[in-house]
Amino acid sequence: MKKNKSFLEAVRNAFNGMRYFFLHEINGIIQLAIAALAIALAVGCRIGTYEWLFVLFCIGFVIALEMLNTAIENLCNIVQEEYHPIIKIVKDIAAAAVMWAAIVSVVIGLIIFLPKIL
Repeated sequence: MKKNKSFLEAVRNAFNGMRYFFLHEINGIIQLAIAALAIALAVGCRIGTYEWLFVLFCIGFVIALEMLNTAIENLCNIVQEEYHPIIKIVKDIAAAAVMWAAIVSVVIGLIIFLPKIL
C-alpha cells in the first residue's frame, strides 16, 4: 500500500473509510441511526450548549471506537483466519471498548434527557 502523497489525499482516504463504514458495516448503520435519534431528541428537548457538547462528544466517541473496532477485527481476520485465543482476546477487548463507551453515553444521555422528558 502506498503512502499518502498529500494532506488532501489523506482526507479523501478518510472520507472513503467513513463512507464504507456507514454504508457497508451493520454496526456503522446502527450507530448512525442512534446518533440521528439522539440529535433529534436533543433538538426536541432544546438542550443547552454544554449538553450539546456532551451529546456530540458521546456520539463522536462511540462511532470512532466502533470504527477502530471494525478496523481491528478486519485486520485480525486477515492476519489469522483460523481461531486463535489471542486474536479472540484482541477482538473482545476492542468490542468491550465500544460497549463501555456506549454504556457511559447512555448514562450521560439519561442524565441530560430524563429531567427534560419528565
